[in-house]
Amino acid sequence: MIKVILKRGREESLKRFHPWVFSGAIAQVQGEPAEGDIVGVYASDGTFLASGHYQIGSIAVRVLSFDSDVLHPDFWKNMIARALQERVALGLHKAGASTNCYRLVHGEGDGLPGLIIDWYDGVCVLQAHSVGMFRARHQITEALKAVYGDSLKAVYDKSSGTAPFKAGLDLVDGYIYKKDGFSDDDQVVTENGHKFIVNWTEGQKTGFFLDQRENRSLVERYASGRNVLNLFCYTGGFSVYALAGGAVHVDSVDSSRRAMDLVDRNVALNGFDPSMHTGFCCDAIDMLKGVPEGKYNMMIVDPPAFAKHRGALNNALRAYQRLNAAAISRVASGGLVFTYSCSQVVDRETFALTVFSAAARTRRSVRILDRLNQPADHPVNIYHPEGEYLKGLLLYVE
Repeated sequence: MIKVILKRGREESLKRFHPWVFSGAIAQVQGEPAEGDIVGVYASDGTFLASGHYQIGSIAVRVLSFDSDVLHPDFWKNMIARALQERVALGLHKAGASTNCYRLVHGEGDGLPGLIIDWYDGVCVLQAHSVGMFRARHQITEALKAVYGDSLKAVYDKSSGTAPFKAGLDLVDGYIYKKDGFSDDDQVVTENGHKFIVNWTEGQKTGFFLDQRENRSLVERYASGRNVLNLFCYTGGFSVYALAGGAVHVDSVDSSRRAMDLVDRNVALNGFDPSMHTGFCCDAIDMLKGVPEGKYNMMIVDPPAFAKHRGALNNALRAYQRLNAAAISRVASGGLVFTYSCSQVVDRETFALTVFSAAARTRRSVRILDRLNQPADHPVNIYHPEGEYLKGLLLYVE
């Protein structure tokens, strides 16, 4: 194993089990690792600290193990089995359950930095965010086959939008494995008893935003008798839950025509009267600006990540403030606003302060009813707080 030697005193973060080694902490590299190779990380006195994937960039090593077991032939199988065991303990993987889709591997949260795997009723959709994970995708697939057995129908690699292009990888999405007779036509999954068509080949991320499962249930709980505006709706998860909760009418807004078509199909798939739902294919922010005050007494504001790196943070915070001010100013008296940020560089406190500033601009009385999070199948490694990316607020506006 190639050795990465740290500068004196720079081993403390690894001793606290943080899973990243930054390039500035490295004194020397003994050998010539290719990007994605597994390397050993050592303190300046030669003490072994960890092993992980080597990469070119500010994060030089993503730690896979604080032992040397990463080279064991059963490493991937053991890690996948451990992740599945946790989902079984959460009640997310059992026969006859009302939910048959969940996140199986959540990067650092499951000890596999750079890897995302979502389970859709027998289909695993894989996204590699590092060269090392992309190079290991076939080993990971064999591990999935070993752990899931006959219940695994297919493994789809969707890394073209996540793995580093600069590494010269052959980033072409496609199936790594298909069980005989498998067809991906109109794949339907169930979440809390609600049905959704998932298009992992052409949709955003892995095809469905599994991280909002619990927050969608909260919308269902409060939707009875309300007129609902679902902004940035994607394929209509919040819209279906709102209708299931007894909403009078739901308007869904997204700029993607493909997404809006799926919203209509998901509404019909769940048996709702089409007159109770209207879809608008347009810019959500422009739509919100034209909304008459008081028309809606529930709004869901779930935009894409406005900041994907720290350099975009200030512009993102201004965008969140304008968006939330517009929603708070227009929601009816006694209305609810569910507002979210999925930008990892926007921490929980900063987001809350930004929404506070937006509320102050409207001069309305606003109360926080709940603070919202990512669900348990998107775990946060306690030694890697950066993994807490989804945060939200449920607001009551007088």
